[in-house]
Amino acid sequence: MKIAIFWFRRDLRLEDNAGFSAALQSKYPVLPLFIFDQTILSQLEDQDDPRVTFIYETIQKMRSELEAAGSTLLAYYGKPTDIWKKLITDYEVAEVYTNHDYETYAIQRDDEIQTILKTHNIPLRTYKDQVIFEKREVLNGRNEPYTVFTPYSKKWKSQLTDKDLAAYNCNQYFTNLYAGKVDVLPTLADMGFVRSPLHIPSSEVDENTVVSYAKKRDYPALDATTHLGIHLRFGTASIRQLVTKARQWNEVWLNELIWREFFMMILANFPQVEKHAFKPAYDRIQWRNNPDEFQKWCDGQTGYPIVDAGMRQLNETGFMHNRVRMITASFLIKHLLIDWRWGEAYFARKLLDYELASNNGNWQWAAGSGCDAAPYFRVFNPALQTQKFDKSQAYIKKWVPEVGTKDYPDPIVEHESARERVLKAYKKALQS
Repeated sequence: MKIAIFWFRRDLRLEDNAGFSAALQSKYPVLPLFIFDQTILSQLEDQDDPRVTFIYETIQKMRSELEAAGSTLLAYYGKPTDIWKKLITDYEVAEVYTNHDYETYAIQRDDEIQTILKTHNIPLRTYKDQVIFEKREVLNGRNEPYTVFTPYSKKWKSQLTDKDLAAYNCNQYFTNLYAGKVDVLPTLADMGFVRSPLHIPSSEVDENTVVSYAKKRDYPALDATTHLGIHLRFGTASIRQLVTKARQWNEVWLNELIWREFFMMILANFPQVEKHAFKPAYDRIQWRNNPDEFQKWCDGQTGYPIVDAGMRQLNETGFMHNRVRMITASFLIKHLLIDWRWGEAYFARKLLDYELASNNGNWQWAAGSGCDAAPYFRVFNPALQTQKFDKSQAYIKKWVPEVGTKDYPDPIVEHESARERVLKAYKKALQS
């Protein structure tokens, strides 16, 4: 029997899924597939990585729902090229459907898979699903990608129509699912992981949080942000539904969703930013890269309470408040003169909501090296940031209970001298 395969990746939901909907409307029964990509998983350092547990449990849930509909979900662990060669042997595959991915590795992987499929005359059909506008869909007057957020966001909003937010129906086409069961489902142990106890926030959007977002989002003690990053990252929430709600409830929150698309557009059009500064001159900066100071930053032992609170929150929960992310990033780069790529890699390891484009874009923003970045001479003063956003120190005391006692370390660097040092280093690099 000829079948179509739908390959789930960063779109782990059975409803309002562009590629899945298209597959279900094809003339072939659809066999859903997920691959635990060994190439990606082998790079993870922590056996109890909570993101792997989250993906695994989501796949289990999706599989149960598909089994209730009389179908199943294939789940393999291995290298995608090897698995696709096996699938072509095991099944009479007529078509393959999936959704676009914009990261460098994903593009390379998909090119390799397409080459394999082409040798068997199997078409690979891909769809836009994780963003409203992608790649070169929002362009400036010169027909070029924007590199500044504000005009990009204005153009993004002016182009938006209700059609862009229309949901893709999947449930009504479940009758076209592949009928049958399979036992293929590796365990976490098979993949070298153990279950993480870390709590994953809900994918439900709280209206009160969004409505009050603009007023409360900068105050870390209030916990007044949505925590939806992980669900956007792995597609357990639909971007179309979130933008629909953002338009109704709060434009500031809508802008945050547009920032995510801005950085994904930057990565798609300027892939060099993954390893290099968007502004090449910033790759000439002579970083100190002191490993002992970096470790103290990672551990939340810098002697700067707001910085340490953020790092400890990250290490314990996989989340850090948005405002504090800027403060901790600025401190690592500007106060310690440590390469932003070190911090980016640590956040990539620890953040539940890690997403390459946004992580890279925000770290380069903090470093001054990115598109539409903060000016290089802007150096966050942790004391002033604390005074402004955590005046009662409620956030600090939650994560750094020993603050103000002899058990808390002295500052590892003095603010003014650190500021002078980094400005000198930046000026030297940018003038050379």
